[in-house]
Amino acid sequence: MSAKYNSILNAPFGAKIRRPQKNGGDGFDDSVRVAFLGGLNEVGKNMTVFEYCGDMIIVDCGLSFPDSDLLGVDLVIPDFTYVERYKDKVKGIVITHGHEDHIGGLPYLLDVVDAPIYATGLTIGLIEGKLEEHGNLNRAKLNIIVPGEEIDLGKFTVEGIHVNHSIPDSLALAIRCDGGTVVHTGDFKIDTTPIDGSMIDLARFATLGAEGVLCLMSDSTNAERPGYTESERRVGESIERLFPKAENKRIIVATFSSNIHRVQQIINLSVAAGRKVALSGRSLENVVNKAYDLGYMDIPENAVISIDDIRSYSDGEITIITTGSQGEPMSALKRMSTGEHKHVHITPNDFIIISANPIPGNELTVGKVIDDLMKLGAEVIYNQMYEVHVSGHARQEELKMIMSLVKPRYFIPVHGEQKHLRSHAAIAESIGIPSKNIIIADNGTCVSMRQNSVKVDSSITAGRVFIDGYGVGDVGNMVLRDRKRLSQDGLFAVGIVIDKASGELACPVQIDSRGFIYVKEADELYGKAKELVTDTLEARLSGRYDDMALRSAIKDALSRFLYERTKRSPMIVSIINYI
Repeated sequence: MSAKYNSILNAPFGAKIRRPQKNGGDGFDDSVRVAFLGGLNEVGKNMTVFEYCGDMIIVDCGLSFPDSDLLGVDLVIPDFTYVERYKDKVKGIVITHGHEDHIGGLPYLLDVVDAPIYATGLTIGLIEGKLEEHGNLNRAKLNIIVPGEEIDLGKFTVEGIHVNHSIPDSLALAIRCDGGTVVHTGDFKIDTTPIDGSMIDLARFATLGAEGVLCLMSDSTNAERPGYTESERRVGESIERLFPKAENKRIIVATFSSNIHRVQQIINLSVAAGRKVALSGRSLENVVNKAYDLGYMDIPENAVISIDDIRSYSDGEITIITTGSQGEPMSALKRMSTGEHKHVHITPNDFIIISANPIPGNELTVGKVIDDLMKLGAEVIYNQMYEVHVSGHARQEELKMIMSLVKPRYFIPVHGEQKHLRSHAAIAESIGIPSKNIIIADNGTCVSMRQNSVKVDSSITAGRVFIDGYGVGDVGNMVLRDRKRLSQDGLFAVGIVIDKASGELACPVQIDSRGFIYVKEADELYGKAKELVTDTLEARLSGRYDDMALRSAIKDALSRFLYERTKRSPMIVSIINYI
């Protein structure tokens, strides 16, 4: 891997993080420090900490969804150890927009950090709903801000800048302190024909650039893609051309629940075509209701009906907007594809539009849902066939424009995998930012910046915390390894009863298994296994022993035997009772 950029990979092995040191001035090192707890070398789980002269602010606190190897895990959030250690220094939490990968971790963060939250109206509305679900809304300090407004957070002043994204009310941030100004773009694109008519505030970025910017941190999600991202309006035009093709079929559109502008366009098209709209999916209903209540959506009276009432209308009179564009296992569209949805049963008279691209890693899952819908006879339209989705993230020419306007001394690409960060770094160098001033960081990195120097440290605590049901952080690598092993080779259980008085077996050894081998076809194998366990116990019981030693001996003997006979390594559990 190239080392041309200032990178965490170039930091000395075992380098220790340095807390602010007294210097005889105001008592602290005057460098601006940026600590990354999530969002680098991954897509999601965004969280960044800014520090200056003893004060800290947090930007975003998101979650990510588990990979296929995280068996049983529901959600993944950042490790809060670093901010919990210095929680008294945290002056505020600023949120750029309302997507789950930027707000999803807040209910858990508020359990360890008591700090006010600042965001735009829609974002605060979505945060309220999330905190209410978790039962900690009453103790949250929520504050609505508007673009152009400045808020004072200790030694920091933070200004929100309006940007375009796939959810309204998205912000970039200008974070100022005496050490310099850092511009954080959040997730953005440059949409010259936005649905709400409010284009990204390029003039403000230019003004900041003229004033002088210490560092630019910019969204890297689409850094590999040349050109410009299409306008959201383009999707509405494509879907409008598809509506007549449906004729008298029922239209079902799957999209992201947070893409309010797209949902608004679909509702408008349905009303114009004389169709009623039904929403399917709890997250979609929650977002639409919140957006409507706050004035972010204009929905004609009686245009939306309950999903319970769709049977009162013919197929040609209905449009269903649904969640599940990523093939999530419990989503509405997935349940439709498997015939498990309570209200919607797919037939050849369904015209289904998948208005989203698969997130990297979801391609097979989405493809399976499309196949299953087609097997049920539905006509399915997806983005490879028509332009029914556009990204909410800037491509290369837009990224260049922001860099050229901001003119930063230092550049840190954020929000993306390593390939995205590297591509973004190359773009920065192509417009004249010196490679020595481009920092490719990682989660756990802390970057310290002054006007004439930058330093990368690498040992703050940062990682993944797994949410499993009500458990937070109680599922670790050992548990996941056990789950993976169980999923691959099954369980082999041994039941043993020992007479406490004589120290001998009180009854024959019992063996059972799950997910290992079909018992009725393995009488001989199980018989040999019982003999092996019995011999092992008799050898141990004749001398001094303890439970741990017995279990270890049984496990070692069975592991070797079962692998030799089956080439499988099931999890072996010994249950020892005394009578």
